[in-house]
Amino acid sequence: MRRKWISLIRYLLLGVYLVFALFPLVWIFLTSIKSPMEVYSFPVKYLPSKPTFQNYQKLFSYAHFGKYFKNSLAVAGVSALASTIMASLAGYALARFKNRWVFPIVLLLFFVQMIPAYLIMIPQYVMFSKLGMLDKLISVMLIYSGIGSAFSTIMARGFIARIPIELEEAAMIDGCTRLCSLFRVTFPLVLPGLSAVFSFSFVNSWNEIFVASLFLNSDDKMTVPVALYSFISKAGVNWGFLSAGLVIALLPTIIVFAFAQRYIVEGLTKGAMKY
Repeated sequence: MRRKWISLIRYLLLGVYLVFALFPLVWIFLTSIKSPMEVYSFPVKYLPSKPTFQNYQKLFSYAHFGKYFKNSLAVAGVSALASTIMASLAGYALARFKNRWVFPIVLLLFFVQMIPAYLIMIPQYVMFSKLGMLDKLISVMLIYSGIGSAFSTIMARGFIARIPIELEEAAMIDGCTRLCSLFRVTFPLVLPGLSAVFSFSFVNSWNEIFVASLFLNSDDKMTVPVALYSFISKAGVNWGFLSAGLVIALLPTIIVFAFAQRYIVEGLTKGAMKY
């Protein structure tokens, strides 16, 4: 009987937490399907009397949100792919080659994550300015790839360390080189983990706004976070456009995390394996 009460209390607490966690998302969606009169009405109407998708239509027709969405997909996709490739190769080296430098390097990677990204923005801005790469998507891709590589390497190392090295040794006995065994044996087995690394990097790049707003100035180069911020001005906030944009911007991150959340948790916990 006591266990039943404990389970009941646990589910009630989880239910309350779920309500608080989902309420902002539900409120944003409800606001996005309200008419302008209902959005700014007083007292507040929690449910739209006549749901409409005009905010979504205007978002893509007038605000050119489709262009911003494509820019964000390109930036986040390329950055996450580059970060995953670098992290997988570096993580393999840290997982397979045992020497006295492995532990300090891993600690250094953790330390790099503690440095605020804002501290390196000025030298990066000066460097890209002299190279003539300001207001170009490639500059943001390069910065995102570098920012996410350290933590991605730690995650990739945790996944690769779980693969028995005997499998690679068996492949090399059969005639494979180390590079061949890496791509034919290790990477196929660790592919779910690398997909989690890719997902983590993708979400971080997708949601980042400071670098994008600093390095991208023209309208046709805007990413989704910068475009959403532009709906906030001194004259007021366009809550209809902003809510519709937030709903659309949340879809890729929800899909990615729903697909890879189990592997992300495994990567975070397995990254602390014995050296």
